[in-house]
Amino acid sequence: MRLRGGLHGLVWREHDHTSAEPSREGPWSKPHCGWYRGYFIVAHCLRLGIQTNSGNLAGATYGILQLFSSTIVGSWSDVVGRRYSLLTCLLLSAVGYGLLGMSSSIALFVLARIPVGLFKHSLSICRALLSDLVSESERPLVMGHFNAASSVGFILGPVVGGYLTEHEGGFYTSSFTCAIIFLTNAGLVWMLPWSEPLIHLNGNHARNNASKGCHYHECSESVCNGSHASSHGRVSPAGTGPDAGAPDTRRVVLGGRKASLLQRAWRQLSSVASKIHTVASSDMWDLFLMRLLMALAIMLYHSNFSLAMEERFSLKPKVTGYLISYSSTLGALAGFLVGPVTQLYGNNMPALLLHSTILTCSLILLYAAAPSVSQVLLTSTFFAISTTIGRTCITDLELHRGGVQASGTLIGAGQSVTAVGRVLAPLLSGLAQEFSPCGPPSLGVILALAAVGLMLIRIPKWDRKGLRKESRTD
Repeated sequence: MRLRGGLHGLVWREHDHTSAEPSREGPWSKPHCGWYRGYFIVAHCLRLGIQTNSGNLAGATYGILQLFSSTIVGSWSDVVGRRYSLLTCLLLSAVGYGLLGMSSSIALFVLARIPVGLFKHSLSICRALLSDLVSESERPLVMGHFNAASSVGFILGPVVGGYLTEHEGGFYTSSFTCAIIFLTNAGLVWMLPWSEPLIHLNGNHARNNASKGCHYHECSESVCNGSHASSHGRVSPAGTGPDAGAPDTRRVVLGGRKASLLQRAWRQLSSVASKIHTVASSDMWDLFLMRLLMALAIMLYHSNFSLAMEERFSLKPKVTGYLISYSSTLGALAGFLVGPVTQLYGNNMPALLLHSTILTCSLILLYAAAPSVSQVLLTSTFFAISTTIGRTCITDLELHRGGVQASGTLIGAGQSVTAVGRVLAPLLSGLAQEFSPCGPPSLGVILALAAVGLMLIRIPKWDRKGLRKESRTD
């Protein structure tokens, strides 16, 4: 699975903003560092003779679709199984990039963005799959390693994509190369063994966590168990039953008869809606609000970074690029520190999240008041580590409180919350930038302090629900 994560990193995420500013939203917000930066998209639109505003609107199609599809696709993976949903997302993403490589008009360009915007959630499904396979005590370690492996692709991707795009027809070459990589990953998913490990690991672990999820949500058993245990029938998740090698052979039994395609689609839709409603009505608003506040704070830290370095320290863009690459590399390597740090805290994830958030807030403040480049370098060093740990903590807490049987829904909901922050951050950054080059990070400090205050209020409530006790006994 780690090989697939690293390979996917080259094309997994993309950023459709029109600014040439490097996409540096930080690990909490899952920065989109793919082959397709916003300026590649806009430049391609201009070559097609499309006006800038129309190109921006077409490019925004991806972000809008991702905002609404993240939770739906994640919940769908809980219903039909990881393998089937992963194959679907990979193949349709390959189709989208293939169409992008053939786009010669605005209509075909927008059409190519639709399957990518709707189904490019493969990395989220892989995270949900990992949460199915490992115990809660091992999850931070495995997630940290997975994030580190996939981050390598996010570092190399822009370099390779930029090199290809500089040549004649480079945009089309990059598009088809992305499609080939997605097809290669789909082949890996199809060939890798799934049945035995998932039967062994998904069984007791999923059932044990189902009861925890119902405890925290105070939800009904039928809703919590979703497709894994329904009072009307059973949908065997892909990779968990004897027919794991052939996802298209799964059947839903209704009234003793084989369900038709329409009945199966309706049942899947009902299960997806049920899971989303369960998460939306749960007592997890505090975690999602913390994710939003910290995502905004880190996006503001990175917003207009090159411009701020030039205005504050007369730093050349080339040197700023080296600083960004240094921070990105540290962020990738920091994934290997998550496991040891979690063990040092005795799997006390609330305390670790609180301390990492306080550290992140302090580092943003130091960056906003930095008198020299050396202090910016120092803050970037620890900032990459604290945000990587914070991202893993918030994801682990969401999975712990929501239950692993809804891991796809929870991870998808987190992606949607981050997408909301991605929409708000440029607006807030533009307003703060009007007052001072240090305005965006200063606003980030305020938001991070709000997140810290929220945690100080809510963590005692988590303890009363037994979260800390259960974490220590895993």
